[in-house]
Amino acid sequence: MLRSMTLTSQEFMLRERVITTLHSSLSLTDVLEAARAPLLEFVPADAVAMCLMRVTPELSFQWLVPGPPIPLMAEYIPLSGHDFVRPPIFARPGVVLRDPEMLSRKEYDHNLLYQRSRELGLGLEHVMAVLLPLRPGFVCALALYRTRRRAFDAQCANKLSHMTGTIGDAVRNCTDFEAYTTGARLLEGLYDRLDKAFLIVTRHAHEVARSQYATTLLERWFTPSEFSSSGLPHVLEEQLAALVRMPPDSRHGRDQWVTLHGDAYRSVRFVELPASEGPQQWALLMDEISISIPLPVAMRRKLTPQQAKVAEYALRNWSNAQVAEELHISENTVETHMREIRNRLGVDGRPDLIYQAARLNRPV
Repeated sequence: MLRSMTLTSQEFMLRERVITTLHSSLSLTDVLEAARAPLLEFVPADAVAMCLMRVTPELSFQWLVPGPPIPLMAEYIPLSGHDFVRPPIFARPGVVLRDPEMLSRKEYDHNLLYQRSRELGLGLEHVMAVLLPLRPGFVCALALYRTRRRAFDAQCANKLSHMTGTIGDAVRNCTDFEAYTTGARLLEGLYDRLDKAFLIVTRHAHEVARSQYATTLLERWFTPSEFSSSGLPHVLEEQLAALVRMPPDSRHGRDQWVTLHGDAYRSVRFVELPASEGPQQWALLMDEISISIPLPVAMRRKLTPQQAKVAEYALRNWSNAQVAEELHISENTVETHMREIRNRLGVDGRPDLIYQAARLNRPV
């Protein structure tokens, strides 16, 4: 649970700068470069690095280091077995941890990664890190470093904790956008693809463009009376208007519209596009997911046998009461299993579990 946080006027302005820069682009490298200076001033530190990790089918790493390079990252893979940060943050995703919570100072001094950082001329004397689940099998770790022996305190950890939701959303939006565009501009990459549905609209819901499949889904999902004069369904127009009014750090968990219809979930993800000349624009990424789907192997590997059973019933859209009766356990136990399932798989809730499971089950 986050502790309340009282900021000075300067700290408040720095926090707002970080939030603004996190939503200034859909290029992750550009976002990190823009956010680096205000973040390192808001949470006093000397360097920051982000590691994107795919955990299935095997663990792989991609380090992103804004600002001056950290020489140690170029040698990380052969030394990764000595990474004392990864196991603790994997054990507690979403929780900001400081190095004294990971190991003793004596162990720190004898660690090969730390010793190598000193040999390379940039001793990473203290670290504070957090693991941010993005999608099943895909996470990112954010680490802040100090090159002097001045440990991060609880206030620093609390400041970073208040930013993790916004940071995670920014990374997720950037990586989702890059996946959709596959290296090309959104309109060029998706317009003629029959399996991709998207709308591009202004902040006032005026349509700029749409893919062919978006028209198919809109006609299937909504009756003519459910559309507003803008051409967007009332329910999507209202959610877009609400998101536009919110500050970026308040949109976490509210940027997706999901509804169950028959045996399928209908989902729309709202992504604010980078500011440029002209009106602010949003991409509405649409998808339709059948609930009659199996638990993917990649997900099952991360769960205990009992958690896997609960997840299987959740994918059938069973209620906690139905699952409890079937497995002869209490509803509180079911909710405990569901909470652990969400943490282990990096999903926001039951609709997101179904959505992500369906994506993993799709043929490549």
